[in-house]
Amino acid sequence: MIFVTPSRPASLLTLFGATGDLARRMLLPSLYDLEADGLLPAGMRILGTARSELDREGFINLVTASLKDARNDDAALHGLIERLDYRAAGIDDAASMQALAEAVTALRSGDVLYHLSTAPKFYGAACQALAAHGVNGEGTRVMLEKPIGSDLASSNAINDAVAGVFDEDCIYRVDHYLGKEGVQNLIALRFGNSMFEPLWNARHIEQVQITVGETVGVEGRGDYYDESGALRDMIQNHMLQLLCLVAMEPPARFDPAAVRNEKIKVLRSLRPIGRDEVAAESVIGQYSAGAVGGVAVPGYVEEVGRPSGTETFVALRAHVDNWRWSGVPFYLRTGKRMPARSTEIYIQFRKVPYSIFGGAAAADMQPNGLLIRLQPEERIGLTLMSKTPGLDRNGLRLSQVVLDLDFHQEFASTRKRVAYERLYLDAIEGNGTLFVRRDETEAAWAWIDAIAAGWRATGMTPRPYQAGTCGPAAAVTLPDRRGHAWRE
Repeated sequence: MIFVTPSRPASLLTLFGATGDLARRMLLPSLYDLEADGLLPAGMRILGTARSELDREGFINLVTASLKDARNDDAALHGLIERLDYRAAGIDDAASMQALAEAVTALRSGDVLYHLSTAPKFYGAACQALAAHGVNGEGTRVMLEKPIGSDLASSNAINDAVAGVFDEDCIYRVDHYLGKEGVQNLIALRFGNSMFEPLWNARHIEQVQITVGETVGVEGRGDYYDESGALRDMIQNHMLQLLCLVAMEPPARFDPAAVRNEKIKVLRSLRPIGRDEVAAESVIGQYSAGAVGGVAVPGYVEEVGRPSGTETFVALRAHVDNWRWSGVPFYLRTGKRMPARSTEIYIQFRKVPYSIFGGAAAADMQPNGLLIRLQPEERIGLTLMSKTPGLDRNGLRLSQVVLDLDFHQEFASTRKRVAYERLYLDAIEGNGTLFVRRDETEAAWAWIDAIAAGWRATGMTPRPYQAGTCGPAAAVTLPDRRGHAWRE
């Protein structure tokens, strides 16, 4: 892959929400690993900020505690600590923001990257506070964590507020799925191999399935999740991004503008699913008490502690109405408390137009399939038909075999990187290829809003499914109506 690397990497990373859960679990360990591998720019400083009244020493202790599961590298830890500083600040506290701005000015020696690891409702106010204290403008850019709003209207309000301070080219909207190694492999698989492109269309592909299954429940995120649900939490961002990468046309080059231009075409080609279509094209569910991995778990209502009509499972049949994909259903499925944790894309090719094999061999014939698994393990499997070994005295038989590429095994000597390592490095270097552009966000929300409005208009409510199962029984019939079946 060819990356366009700008000449001015950030001299300062200012991390808002530096004491929060995401920072401690993902962001600070990712910065540590980049430091250990010598990938952070020489002299780049890291300024943490949050409401927590810590001094630099207290922040260093918090960072060190967040690295308890990291590799043991004293030199890397020392190097990271040398970069650290901290200022307590509240976005609505002018005096503390002034002190933060003074620290930014003192610590920067070039470009500044602001990472807003806060609730999205604070994005506009945070950016406006930076502007009010004169630390925006040329040489600054900002990372925003998803979700950007809860619908199109709220997303536009947040984006408008941020756009009042930062140009679009300087806004890096994070979808951490785009930083995963498996997603990068999807791009390489499609556009780095000549054998697939001639087949990557409706003439040869029967259906596409994208599944994101989680074994966990709401995990202490009940208040947030009860407001969002699976549709907004998973499909609006992660799954639509995966759909775009599967369905998009080859970009002219691997750079931000070319890649994102092709993704927006896909989103604008999605057939609307509204009031008249939701019953036929969607199934929603909510988990009840059950068992996952042999361990008893409560139902969703018990976890959030109140009655709720929020969906924890969604299955959709989507259509990309363009020349490449006309007539090919894209099945999207995501749910919590599923039997296994898995993120995968399954491409089922059409059956051979005519079988030359008679007898039992004709019945053995199955369509070829391409499985791209992103987690828990990263692998690519291609299913082919092969002759079953034997003398064939009673007629030739066929069996399905899998050409399996296990990336963990194939690249055993290469450390598996966390998505935020790649995303941080790209944002520090000013490469926006793996970040989401505003028009992508708007197109995704417009499509999602129509579905949610259709559910409300028709009185559609989540069907119960027992924790540890694959969703409501009705989800099975969604692909079955087209003669398809979920890959289990």
